[in-house]
Amino acid sequence: MHACTAVIEHCPHTKLYVAHVPGLPGAHSQGATLDELQVNLREVIEILLEDGKPKSLGKRPEKRP
Repeated sequence: MHACTAVIEHCPHTKLYVAHVPGLPGAHSQGATLDELQVNLREVIEILLEDGKPKSLGKRPEKRP
C-alpha cells in the first residue's frame, strides 16, 4: 500500500472539492463531498500505479541556488 499526500481545495463557485497529489502527474480528481473525493482520488492513484511506480513519485524537487 502506498501513502500519498493530497492538496485539497473547496471551490466556492462549483461547490466541489478538488484535489491533486504533488509529484504524481495525472493524480487529480473532484467530488461533491470529501468522502466522494477520497474514493475518486484513490481510484485515479490506483490506475496510475497499475503499471508500476511513476518516475516522479517520491522524487523531491531539486533545490536551486
